[in-house]
Amino acid sequence: MNAQTTFNFQWLSPLGIAVVLFLLSGAINILTPIAGIKSRWREAGLMSMMKSFYNITYSRFRAPWDIGPRKELVELVESGRIQPCKAIDLGSGTASNCVFLAQRGFDVTGVDYAAAAVELGRKRAAEAGVTANFIQDDLTPLRHVTGTFDLLVDYGTLDDLKPSNRELYLRNVLLLARPGSRFVLYCFEWTPRWWERPFFFSLACEPGEIERRFGPHFHIECYGRQVDYSRWPAGYAVYLMTRKGWTT
Repeated sequence: MNAQTTFNFQWLSPLGIAVVLFLLSGAINILTPIAGIKSRWREAGLMSMMKSFYNITYSRFRAPWDIGPRKELVELVESGRIQPCKAIDLGSGTASNCVFLAQRGFDVTGVDYAAAAVELGRKRAAEAGVTANFIQDDLTPLRHVTGTFDLLVDYGTLDDLKPSNRELYLRNVLLLARPGSRFVLYCFEWTPRWWERPFFFSLACEPGEIERRFGPHFHIECYGRQVDYSRWPAGYAVYLMTRKGWTT
């Protein structure tokens, strides 16, 4: 290959791949109904693309969101609002939250549907000298995680799911949470603009969605929220929830 036929592969970063996948998901959502492709096949194709994206990212790159334990979780633990307990990270990804919690005395399980994320979690826990259990599983048809946890953590998993799968996710969360369990949930959240709607519901939540889905089952505190339409993604919210059901 001579100099005139070389290519610049700089765009092949996790962020670049993510943008391409989100654009493809929007195109698939628009075009497959026109082509008469069944919904279940469309959703299976989208899930397969996203799993491939995460496996490639965690095995070959440093993810853009690999920024250490998330500040809201750190604040809640270091302030004493959340005490060491049995915890699960739903979509453990880079394992930063798992390692942080294990270092603070929590009994931690990380679950992720990407095999590369599970391997990365085990590697980073070993490097940090902490004990954490990592399990490969899907949070919609949950098969390998059982029992209940005192603390559930989700940074960016729920908002990756289609609305129909978010309902399946909620059912599994309810199985994992006992009365009084705490749930720290971070999601992209803003009111979508017209051009975002074809792919919006595979990457973010609308304002009010968390209260609507989780309100019947959890007491909900909005711990933090920010919206800035000059940036993209345009907003996020962090919720601290407590499972209802204590009897007196």
